Amino acid sequence: MALLSVAVALQAANPFLEYKKWNTPHGTYPFNEIRPEHYMPAFEEGMRQGLADIDAIVNNPAAPTFKNTIEAYEKSGQLLSVVASCFYNLASADTNDELQALEVELSPKLSEYSSTIRLNEKLFERIKAVYDQKDKLKLNTEQKQLLDDVYESFANNGANLSPEDKQTYRELSARLSKLTMTYGQNALKATNAWTMLIKDEALLAGLNDDTKQLLRNNAAAKNLEGYLLNLKPTTYIPVMQDCDNRDIRRELYTAYNSRGIGGEFDNTQVIIDIVNTRLQMAQLFGKQCYADKSLHKTMAENKENVYGLLDQLRDAYMPVAKAEVAELQAFAESLGFYATIQPFDWSYYSKKLQEQKYAISDDVLRPYFELENVKQGVFGLAKRLYGLTFKENKNIQVYNPEVVAYEVYDAKGQFLAVYYADFHPRDGKRAGAWMNDFKPQWRDGKRDSRPHIVNVMNFTRPTADKPALLTYDEVETFLHEFGHALHGMLTRCQYSALSGTNVPRDFVELPSQFNENFLSEKEFLDTFAKHYLTGEAIPQELVDKIRASQTYHAAYACVRQLSFGYLDMAWHTLTSPFVPSECTTALQAVIDFGNTAMEQVQILPNVPGTQMETAFTHIFSGGYAAGYYSYKWSELLDADAFSIFKKNGIFDKKTADSFRKNILERGGTENAMTLYKRFRGGEPTIDALMERDGIKK
Repeated sequence: MALLSVAVALQAANPFLEYKKWNTPHGTYPFNEIRPEHYMPAFEEGMRQGLADIDAIVNNPAAPTFKNTIEAYEKSGQLLSVVASCFYNLASADTNDELQALEVELSPKLSEYSSTIRLNEKLFERIKAVYDQKDKLKLNTEQKQLLDDVYESFANNGANLSPEDKQTYRELSARLSKLTMTYGQNALKATNAWTMLIKDEALLAGLNDDTKQLLRNNAAAKNLEGYLLNLKPTTYIPVMQDCDNRDIRRELYTAYNSRGIGGEFDNTQVIIDIVNTRLQMAQLFGKQCYADKSLHKTMAENKENVYGLLDQLRDAYMPVAKAEVAELQAFAESLGFYATIQPFDWSYYSKKLQEQKYAISDDVLRPYFELENVKQGVFGLAKRLYGLTFKENKNIQVYNPEVVAYEVYDAKGQFLAVYYADFHPRDGKRAGAWMNDFKPQWRDGKRDSRPHIVNVMNFTRPTADKPALLTYDEVETFLHEFGHALHGMLTRCQYSALSGTNVPRDFVELPSQFNENFLSEKEFLDTFAKHYLTGEAIPQELVDKIRASQTYHAAYACVRQLSFGYLDMAWHTLTSPFVPSECTTALQAVIDFGNTAMEQVQILPNVPGTQMETAFTHIFSGGYAAGYYSYKWSELLDADAFSIFKKNGIFDKKTADSFRKNILERGGTENAMTLYKRFRGGEPTIDALMERDGIKK
C-alpha cells in the first residue's frame, strides 16, 4: 500500500498527467511547475495511452468508418503530443545536460512506439477499408485530404511491406532516429565548445564598439578578461564582415565550417550511416533512392523537377555570380589585396564594396532597427494586413525568463492564438531561427481550439548603454519567422494534422519568405523604423539605398543556396551505399563527395579541412532531407505572390484577404498548387524572382 501511495503521489505531482486540468490562460503550459524528472514518466504514460487508443480502434466491433477509424486515429495519443511538444521545443530552445541525456534515452523508445503503430496490420486493414471506399463516402474536402494523408503515411512507413521487411523497417527507423538525434546534438555541442579568447584589442581592428562590447560580455560570462569569440551568429557574422585581421577571419571561418569534423563531436561517420540507412529504407519500398520516396507528396513531385528548377536557376544566375566575384576581386585589389579571394574574405570585402557603391551598412541602419520598434512594426504589419492585435500577458508562464508571451486577437476582438517570442542567443539554444507550435489548432464541432505558437531567434542583445539594435538581416529574419507564425496562428482547419504549417516542405516557406518582401517598402518602414535616439523616421535616402542595394550580390546568394540544394540532392539520390574506398578516410570521402556535388556552382575556392555536411542540420537532423531545394521553390512562389501586392498596393485589403483565406487559413487541407492558383489565378512563373534579383530587366 505504501508503494502504491507513493506512485499515486508522484503521478499527481506530474503536471503533464493533469494537462486537461491546467488552470492557466488558454491552457498554456505551466512551465514553472515542469521539471526534467517529469518528462520520462509522462512520455511512458503517453505511449501507454496512445497504444490503448489504437487498441480501441482496432478492437472496435463496428465496421470501419471515417469517424471510428480515421478521425479516431487523428485524435489518438493526445497526452504524448502534449509532452513531446513541450520537450522537443525546449530541447531546441532551452536545453541542458539533463534534457540532452533524456533525448538520447527517448529516441529508441519513441521510434519503437511509432513503428508499433505504423506496422499494426489490423489498424492498417481498417484504414485501408475506409480508403478503398472513399469515392462512395460523403466526405468534405478536408476529410478527403485527411483520409489520403493517413493512408499514405502508413503505406509510406511500411504498412504494405512483408512481415520480414516490416521488421527490417522497424530496425532501420530506430537506427535513423538515433543517428539524426546524435548528429543534431554533436552539431550543437561542437558549436558551443569552440571559443577563442583575444587579449589584444588591436587584433580586432575594424569591429565597431557594439561588437567589441559583445565580445567582452562573452568573456565576462565565462569569468574571463578580454574578448571572447564564439560561433554564435551574433559573434560570427560581424567578425567575418568587419574584422581587418585576415588570420582571425580564417580561423573563425575554419572553426565554423569544420564543426563535427573529427574530435569529440565527429559527425563524419554519422553522415555516412544516415544516408545509407535512408537509402535502405527507400529501397525496401522499391525506390531507387531516398529522394524518390521523399518527394512524392511535395509540389515538386520528383527529383527530375527538383533538378529542373536548380538547373534553370544555375544557368540564369551563374554568369552574373561569376561577374560579381570578378568585380569583388578587382575591388579588393584596389585596396591592396592581391591574393585570390577566399570564402573567409567574401563577407569582409563584400560589405566594403556595398558601402562604397550604396553608402549603406548595418552600422548606418542599426539605429533605426531598435528591437522594440521592430516588434511593433512586425505586429503592425499583421494588423494592417489581417486585423491582428498582440497583447502581452505576464500571467502566461514562459520556459525562460527572456521569453515574452502574447495573446493574439483578430479584427473582431476574438482570441486567435498565444504567441511566444524568444529573441536572444544563449548556450541552451541552438543556432538559427525558427517557428514551432506548442499546441496546434483544431476544431471539434463548434469549438475552435486555438494554437500556441513560438518564434525562436538569435538576435543581437542589448548592451549596458544601448538597446538591442538589429541588423537589416535580423529584421528580415524576424519577418520571415513571423510569416511562419502567421501561418500557424491564422489557420482554421478541422484537424490538427492538416492545420497551420502541416503542408509540403516546398510550400511551407511561402508565407515566411513572402513576409520578407515588405522590408524594403518605404510605406512599411515608416510605421516603425525610427532612430532610437532622435525618433527620426528612416530617411527616404536610406530607403532608396536599401532598394538600390537589394540586387547586390543576389546572384552569389542564389548560387550559394543552389550549392546547398545540389549537395542535399547528391546525398539523397545515391542508388548504392556510400562506402569510402580503401585508400580514403571516411572524412576525406565525405569532403570529396561534397565538393564534387557542389562544383557545378562553385565560384569561390574550397578551404582545406572544411565541409558543411558535418553541421548541415537541415538535411541530416532537421527534416529537410531531399528538401533543401524548397527554399528556392518557395522563393519563386513568394516573389510571384508579392508581385500581386505590388500591383494592387502592398496593404491592399482585398489581396491580403485572398492570401489569408486561400493560403494562411487553409493549412494542408488541399493540394498546395490548387491553393496557390486559387490566390494567384494561375500557376507561378520564375519571372518575378528574376526581376526582383535584377537578373531579368
